[in-house]
Amino acid sequence: MSTARTLVLAGVLLTAVAGSRAAVSPSPGSAGAAALARDSTRCRAQGDLNACYDAIRWSPGDPALLVALADALVGAKRPADALRYYRRAAVIAPNLPAVAAKISATEAKLTSKRASGNRSAAAANGKRYSNAAPEAQSH
Repeated sequence: MSTARTLVLAGVLLTAVAGSRAAVSPSPGSAGAAALARDSTRCRAQGDLNACYDAIRWSPGDPALLVALADALVGAKRPADALRYYRRAAVIAPNLPAVAAKISATEAKLTSKRASGNRSAAAANGKRYSNAAPEAQSH
């Protein structure tokens, strides 16, 4: 009886996995496949963030789409978000060309942005004292 239960459980799991794959990857010739093709083309060619997000919904494991989304995020001046997608693409496809360079460049942008942000905050909070400043004169 335990063998029968195991077989039934295995069948249920296989059915669930097959159903979830169908929901994620549209079948060729379907409206979902057409939407994926349209959105991925707009994402790669124009850097349209909405199209990139829509394409990722259809194909979340496509490393090329993840890189295209990250490139669009860099273009939108959102390097922290871009870095997350570059890293995700690198995990899925470690041999994808130029991803390591893009990760390094984006990390450098973030580091310089944080450093310049810290300098400007220190300058804004710092006070200047001078004998020549009119506000420093008491009479």
